[in-house]
Amino acid sequence: MAPPGRRRFSPSPFTIILGLLFLFSTTASAASGVLGIDLGTEYIKAALVKPGIPLEIVLTKDSKRKELSAVAFKPSKAALPAGSFPERLYGGDAVALQARFPGDVFPNLKQLLGVTPESDAVKVYNERYPAVKVEGTEGRPTVSVNSGIFAEGEKTFTVEELLAMELQNIRDNAKALAGKGVDIQDVVFTVPPFYTADERRALEASAKLAGLKVLGMVSDGMAVGIHYATSRTFPTVNEGGKPETHLVFDMGAGSASATVLRFQGRKVKDVGKYNKTIQEVQVLGAGWDRTLGGDALNTLIVDDMIKSFVALPAAKSAAITADQVKAHGRTAAKLFKEAEKVRQVLSANTQTSAFFEGLYEDVDFRYKLSRTQLEDLATEHANRVQAPIKQALDAAGLTIDDIDSVIVHGGATRTPFVQAQLEAFAGKAKIKTNVNSDEAAVFGAAFKAAGISPSFRVKEIRDSDTQGFPLGIQYQFNLKDRDQKIFTPTSKIGATKDLPFQMMGEFEFSIYEARPGAGDETTKAPVLDFKSGNLTRVVTQMIDGDGCDRDTFNNYVQVRLSPVTGTPEVTSAWVTCEAEVEEKKGGVVEGVKNFFGMGDKKDQEVLRDDESSPESSEAASDSSAAPSASSSAEPESSESATGKKKKQQVKSANTFHVTQKGYEKHPRKEFKKMQDRLLAFDSSDRSRRIREESLNNLEAFTYRARDLLEDESFVTASTSAERSLLEEKLSAASDWIYSEGHDATEEVLKSKLKELKDIVDPVNKRKTESGNRPELIKEIRGAIADLKSVIPMMKENIEAAIIAKSAEEEASKSSAAAESATTADPLDDLEEDELLKSSTTTQAPMHTAEAIYTEEDIKAIEDTIEESTKWMDEKEAAQKKLKENEDPAVTVKELNAKKKELDDGLTRVMTKRMQSFQRQQNQQKSKSKSESKKSKSKTKKSKKTSSTSADEAAATPSSPTEAEMKAAQEALEKAGIKGAKLEQMGFQKEIMDKDGKPLVRLDLPEDASEDDIKAAIDRAINEGKRMKADDDKKKAKEKKEKKEHEDKAARTTDKDEL
Repeated sequence: MAPPGRRRFSPSPFTIILGLLFLFSTTASAASGVLGIDLGTEYIKAALVKPGIPLEIVLTKDSKRKELSAVAFKPSKAALPAGSFPERLYGGDAVALQARFPGDVFPNLKQLLGVTPESDAVKVYNERYPAVKVEGTEGRPTVSVNSGIFAEGEKTFTVEELLAMELQNIRDNAKALAGKGVDIQDVVFTVPPFYTADERRALEASAKLAGLKVLGMVSDGMAVGIHYATSRTFPTVNEGGKPETHLVFDMGAGSASATVLRFQGRKVKDVGKYNKTIQEVQVLGAGWDRTLGGDALNTLIVDDMIKSFVALPAAKSAAITADQVKAHGRTAAKLFKEAEKVRQVLSANTQTSAFFEGLYEDVDFRYKLSRTQLEDLATEHANRVQAPIKQALDAAGLTIDDIDSVIVHGGATRTPFVQAQLEAFAGKAKIKTNVNSDEAAVFGAAFKAAGISPSFRVKEIRDSDTQGFPLGIQYQFNLKDRDQKIFTPTSKIGATKDLPFQMMGEFEFSIYEARPGAGDETTKAPVLDFKSGNLTRVVTQMIDGDGCDRDTFNNYVQVRLSPVTGTPEVTSAWVTCEAEVEEKKGGVVEGVKNFFGMGDKKDQEVLRDDESSPESSEAASDSSAAPSASSSAEPESSESATGKKKKQQVKSANTFHVTQKGYEKHPRKEFKKMQDRLLAFDSSDRSRRIREESLNNLEAFTYRARDLLEDESFVTASTSAERSLLEEKLSAASDWIYSEGHDATEEVLKSKLKELKDIVDPVNKRKTESGNRPELIKEIRGAIADLKSVIPMMKENIEAAIIAKSAEEEASKSSAAAESATTADPLDDLEEDELLKSSTTTQAPMHTAEAIYTEEDIKAIEDTIEESTKWMDEKEAAQKKLKENEDPAVTVKELNAKKKELDDGLTRVMTKRMQSFQRQQNQQKSKSKSESKKSKSKTKKSKKTSSTSADEAAATPSSPTEAEMKAAQEALEKAGIKGAKLEQMGFQKEIMDKDGKPLVRLDLPEDASEDDIKAAIDRAINEGKRMKADDDKKKAKEKKEKKEHEDKAARTTDKDEL
């Protein structure tokens, strides 16, 4: 028994039900998948985790492992009316339109998330994509893009909407990979360590528009570290192990960053008494350069191209300037596309060239560049490579000597001068390429998503990421401005902090993010405003109601770095004070605690051997102590009511209001408007796909129909007028498809297809009918003949039944006469054995032929035969008068129906016969059982005699004639039961075939239907297969044993000879 104060917990039924509901909901979500998305500047990569698919890269529609980060609106020939939507293209298809429609292709949107129109990111983007119109969003401190192909009032799209379109495309590709029935909603994104709260919120809004739920955001370096830890085990620090420290250098298309990570193992408490070892990955520091990446190097090459181009004589004569070339959208798109190829080629080769035909103002341009020239152009950029590493080491308080290795990630790290800078700073031995430089981050994000989701169980890796910027609060107290730091750049995501205030009335404060600016300047960007709600009323109530001292008031606000996005958020607010209360020794609450074993510890002490329970001693002296108890009751209660006074802390929650600053939360109406527009885009895309399928079906049918005009069978089944009309319609349809078909609606395309099918389908039907008709007519004639063959059998059965009935009547008359003659039998004194013997041999049972059919049955069969023969003669005569290109007099459908009618009639006749056989068999069985029961009351001798007589009687039932057996055999074949053979076996208990193997018996009830008979035959066939399989196994075993015996005998012979 548990000691007092430690009662065992017994869960209530309500708790059990809640647990079961949680279990079922978790099990139901097991069919869902999670995504990890590496949101890069130039490329987007995604990895899927679902039951049966661990960490699989989501392929694009072109089966590529990464998708270019771009979305495009394909312009149409005519202006779009209001409420219409153009075709959307993604990835490589979108970038392919950039040379023709640069203003409607929107790449590299990551740089524009959550930034203001005045930011440096917008200036860089405008220089890189001059044709894209980037403008400020009305009523918000963010940017939008403008597309000229839409109607007025519908041209502006926010960056969040465009990015949501790309995320929807990725989600669709993931669903295609996962298969039907798998829902994908949860996602973890990789973000740069320099992403601000505004950028993180904008990314979350884009995901929500795309129908995705953000489980978390992980920095690029941490994502690589998680992937690095999935296949490794690190030293356990609480067992004396030394942690490993690595630096992840990530340089992609848009930026470069460095992250110092600590990897270690730790033994922690597991379920019950067991321990487990987990792996930990911690960010110690991070550094970055927001503009150092592949795009910056491409810009150097483009600037050099333009410089060389304007220096050409043809360009000088046309007065072409560098600003003109840079501002021309199509020219800039061509130059940047080719610069990317040049840079990638120079990573593996020493020189390369490019040629532009009619680059600008019809001036051709050939460009050559060597690796040495590129390194000279990028000298300043090369000197910036080491800066993020030094910044990360300073934030972690380490030196390069403390780093075990430098893990390289990102496409731009393949550039030779970048690798040279890393080797110069860290040493060649520390540079490691032991992770996939393209996919390590997306795999780490997907692994983290699987670890967060309750649907998966993965290796336990506890990551500790940082948010990258200092956070502080600003407020006024005693008419003075206060500024207080609450989080550092290395504060862990998910960390909380209780902020104390001494205000007793309503107050407010703002949380800011300290962002580095130009030089050493720091910008304090507000991200959150806090305002208390009912603080004054709560304080008044605590003073008046609880008696709190005014000098002891404190109020607290808890701020947390969101575990999902890493942005600051207010989780709770409360007020505390101290009040004097009287200390009570007892009361109702204490009584309840004592009743449930939760009283004072002195009441719960274990009794010693020489002590007795206070309850027992009180019960023993109950009668004597009654007067004293009543007299001391009043003093005791007064003492408990007037105990000593003590100070007690009183706590009360208060309300508050929080407003996002910087990137503010979208109003519900505005957000709904964006969602509706995305849904309209989706609906338009579906309609377009259906319309394109209709167009493809129409075009494909025109090709097939032209082939039919050269088909001999089609020509035979059609008239010259039909062929001429078809040829005319096909020519008109082909011309219409190439002139107007691409802009036609789905309804028009389907109507055009119907016009052609109305000509072709009747001819194809005649052709099919002509090919199938002769065989069906032959089968129907055979069915009529089969039905005629059963009429003699039916008549014979009726005649036999009449004869048997007459014989039975005569037998009953003679039996009555015999009974009257034996009333005075003189042989009463014969022995019992002789009497039994005499009765057994003279009273054999008589089996009469059963009347299976009636005259009405025969009449119905004859009428069916006569009607079917007449119908066939008429139809064949009418068909012979028609030509092959005319519609048939009788269709294949009608012939099949007539054949089924004849087959059904034959099946009904044979079913009755088989049911009769089964009834006779059951009657013999029941009669044998009754005679066996009667014989048990006689002597052993009479029992033996009667048993023999019963066996003889059971062995002589009436059996079908040869004509009936033949008709039944044919009926089975016509009914579709092929290969079955009926033999005259009577009603033997066990029948053998020609090889001496037992045959399977059909046990059917008297009222067995046609389906019951077929099912019994199927069971018999399966039983026969099983018996054959057992026989084959037996033979194989005997053969094996015989061979082993022969081998053993041979070995013995060889041994004897030796």
